[in-house]
Amino acid sequence: MTAVRRAHAGDVEVIVGFMAAMAAETEDRPLDTARVATGVSHAINHPEDAIYLVVEDSGAVRACLMITFEWSDWRAGRFWWIQSVFVKAGFRRRGLYTMLHNEVRRLAATDPMACGIRLYVEVKNIGAHATYHHLGMYETGYRLFEEEFTRG
Repeated sequence: MTAVRRAHAGDVEVIVGFMAAMAAETEDRPLDTARVATGVSHAINHPEDAIYLVVEDSGAVRACLMITFEWSDWRAGRFWWIQSVFVKAGFRRRGLYTMLHNEVRRLAATDPMACGIRLYVEVKNIGAHATYHHLGMYETGYRLFEEEFTRG
């Protein structure tokens, strides 16, 4: 049986593996897996900061995403941001992301402060663009800028 559920402490290792695989696949970037494990563990233990959802199939986690929150003064509500999306190779194009997305929608609908769902996607990831459009999302007129801080 395939089902979406909230991640728990027993999922940290597989999620860390997914994040390392995603960083290598999308950015050719190695991650400090100990730091990622700390970040994933924090999210699992502090749902006010972030929530991980996973898709479990035949007793194994096959996909995940993380939800974070952004307050919008314009809307007096909070956006639910979908981040860290990963579907294991061999399980892609089988509707697992759609299951996760629909669960985000369901959860957000129970949050009286939720004002929308957002995500960011790599410009070159055309397949993901099509998926998000198909699910009713649209591209905004914003560009993403960032400044990273190096921490020891």
